[in-house]
This record gives sequence, C-alpha cells and structure tokens, in this order.
Amino acid sequence: MKADLPENVVENIAIAVVLMSETPEVKNWTVYLVNLKDEPLTNVLISSKGYGEKDGKQVKTSLLRHSIGDLNAQDFKGIEAIDPEVFGLTNEYWLSYYIGETIYDKKFIFLPESIVDMNLIKIPLVNKPGVMIK
Repeated sequence: MKADLPENVVENIAIAVVLMSETPEVKNWTVYLVNLKDEPLTNVLISSKGYGEKDGKQVKTSLLRHSIGDLNAQDFKGIEAIDPEVFGLTNEYWLSYYIGETIYDKKFIFLPESIVDMNLIKIPLVNKPGVMIK
C-alpha cells in the first residue's frame, strides 16, 4: 500500500529560473537545478512542461525530458533555456534523483507571472539574479 512507503522528503534542492544576460532588446533566461545539499545526487531526471491560458485560449507546451546525470554536492547544472513568452503560463518541473539507493522526487511549479523583476533574488551558487523554488 502507498501508506507503507517511506516519505522521502526533498530538502535543500531548488529549481531556479536565472537571468543570464540582458540587453535593451532581450533578456536571456536559463533554468537551473541547484543542489544545496552536502551530498551528491545521482541519476537525475527532470521533465518540464508549460500550460495555462493565453489570449483566451488554453495552451500547452511540449513535454521535455532531461537527463542531467549526476550532480555534485553544492553544485548546479543547467536544465534548459526558457523563453519569456511562457512566463505567463504555469511552468512545471518534475525532478527525480537518487541519493545512495533511495529515490526522491518533487514537483516544482512556477505560477503564471511569478517570474518577474520584483521577485528576483541572487541565486545561491549560481550568483546571478533569478526566481527560485526550494
């Protein structure tokens, strides 16, 4: 039964949408996985998708799957570039990884219009401005 399974709580792991560069015409954003733990993650898999309403119509982006491999302790790795056109949608990242022989998973959801200048913070380890969910 599901009640018999251990609760593998994901802590000190973050997904961050980071502002990489900016010109008067364009801002370039990248999504990162940030491991704030003191132990490595192995077999990291992430799926990403966007969905919501735009111009009065329901919209879905493609489902993308990313194999990150291993991620050292106190390290970060890029997942994908992200277009500001999808910031008005719900952007969902489903993360799965192992520590030792134990599997962990968590869904990170950036709500519509949450990736805005007023929500920017300095992302740990990446040291660039962005929006982070832990």
